[in-house]
Amino acid sequence: MSSEEKRSWVYLVVGVGVAAVYLVTVLSKLPGADVTRIAYVRPMLVAIGAGIGLGIVASIAAAIASPRGEAGRTDERDRQIHRRGEYVGFYVMSVAATVPLALAMAEAAHFWIANALYLAFVLAMVASSTTKIVSYRRGF
Repeated sequence: MSSEEKRSWVYLVVGVGVAAVYLVTVLSKLPGADVTRIAYVRPMLVAIGAGIGLGIVASIAAAIASPRGEAGRTDERDRQIHRRGEYVGFYVMSVAATVPLALAMAEAAHFWIANALYLAFVLAMVASSTTKIVSYRRGF
């Protein structure tokens, strides 16, 4: 497994895990509550920070665990797979961002707009990482 494929796995696992914890934490407060009173800003900022921090730490750990000389080495195939994954993530984000835009135009509560935007970022990350992993596994 190349270091780039490991990095894609790291981002996928960390991103999905952090997003799941955030969603369970915040959405558990939703039943019977007024969404304008739900404190979502601090948990969202913590989730974003934790995702970035854990992603960096896990990438470093994966690089350390890699065989000597393999970490950081990329070839043309790695660059093409990375580019394809980023394109897919961009398109998913572009489409998914229409939901928070529509919510803002409909003057929905900030809670829904912020969470829809966070979900759009998570979906883009999942699509990008999954595309990269599938490209590595099935061939490019």
